[in-house]
Amino acid sequence: MVLPHHPHRDQIMLENVLSALSNPTRLAVVKELARTGPRSCGSLLPDISKSTLTHHWRALRDAGVVWQQPSGRENILTLRHEDLDARFPGLLDKIIEVAGS
Repeated sequence: MVLPHHPHRDQIMLENVLSALSNPTRLAVVKELARTGPRSCGSLLPDISKSTLTHHWRALRDAGVVWQQPSGRENILTLRHEDLDARFPGLLDKIIEVAGS
């Protein structure tokens, strides 16, 4: 899958992933996507302004943590679990596990 503004699997950098996940809001989004699967951008964090959400989605997308795909009038966020595991085996699962405790 190739989408504009999304790094290819081999371009995902550890420091970018860790930086994106160091924000509590973005980490909460990743935990929710891991729990529920793909979600529309509008269904996550409904109490946060659209401009702030756009910033968070961009940070996650540019780091290679999520796919952001258009679907009608919304965008769907999908966790790039397979790509992250290929680059950094077990990292995402461990981050989610530790963040849940």
